[in-house]
Amino acid sequence: MTDAVTEAVTVVPTAVPPITGCRRVVLPVFVAGVRATLRVSPRPMAFLIRRQFARSRALTQAELDRHAPSGIATFADERYGDGPAARLDVYVPETAQRSGARLPVIVWIHGGGWIGGDKRDLAGYMKLLAARGFVTVAVNYSLAPAARYPTPVRQTMAALRFVADNAARFSIDPGRVFLAGDSAGAQIAAQAAGLVTNPAYVRAVGVAPTIDPARLRGVALCCGPYDPALADDGAPFHGFLTTILWSYSGTRDWRDDRTFSNIDVGEHLTADFPPAFITVGNADPLAEHSKRLAEALVAHGVEVHTLFFPDGHQPPLAHEYQFRLDAPDAQHAFGRLVAFLEGHA
Repeated sequence: MTDAVTEAVTVVPTAVPPITGCRRVVLPVFVAGVRATLRVSPRPMAFLIRRQFARSRALTQAELDRHAPSGIATFADERYGDGPAARLDVYVPETAQRSGARLPVIVWIHGGGWIGGDKRDLAGYMKLLAARGFVTVAVNYSLAPAARYPTPVRQTMAALRFVADNAARFSIDPGRVFLAGDSAGAQIAAQAAGLVTNPAYVRAVGVAPTIDPARLRGVALCCGPYDPALADDGAPFHGFLTTILWSYSGTRDWRDDRTFSNIDVGEHLTADFPPAFITVGNADPLAEHSKRLAEALVAHGVEVHTLFFPDGHQPPLAHEYQFRLDAPDAQHAFGRLVAFLEGHA
């Protein structure tokens, strides 16, 4: 079911300091030099993209924190596996801690193009979801290019095992689990759900599931990149896509890497894939990914709830629109997400 929303809001642009003086000369030369390095390595460009992600996410984090409710207990930096990145944050309604209630859990994988992002970016959003009667878990994972595919998928499975092993401590009902993610995290979450429900996919990827399919009640996928074939040479932001896919795959020729080709979730769907909520903004360069995944799921008979927007929707909704909670469209998306979760919990 697709919901088209047409409300308009006033957008106040973020002030950006003008480029003056020596920066006007040095910055373009520096950027050109970094782009030139893409002939031999994605690392310099990946570093720049990661820094830009951090600046953008800091603004989003501040906006989300303004909407965060009180009454949520936070368990920060819980170690779920080996390595410095294998940590997660758990958010539990204090009422559940006091009463001994067991709540459904949402395991959320953050975005950042597989090369950036952090679980702390979404603390406000996790608290908002927790206030609606869920335990929420924000997962960190090892970032590319230092860590390569399918490391984050394997770590997601380790995080799911940790959640089950610590269910009583965190007021979790281990029989009611949701996987969710935004941007690259949505791809990781979708792939993990595919692995849980498709043994043939497990054999192809080499990552074993750590949760019974019956316990996975649904997936929530926001603004994700699910099909690398859509990153063709004529696609928008081609240099950006080349950087992140090279970084994550570990090879410049990622199109010819048979192992990395398994990142395409749509090629490994079955009718056992859990119910899905999928949303993306109308001005998101990745919009086609979400639409094609939704169509593929429907073709397999999977229950799919979509929140898409007409091409001419105003204001245009960019990538990760759902976190800009000062705007009505993001608030509507949050309500639709909660309705989906409640309906399957």
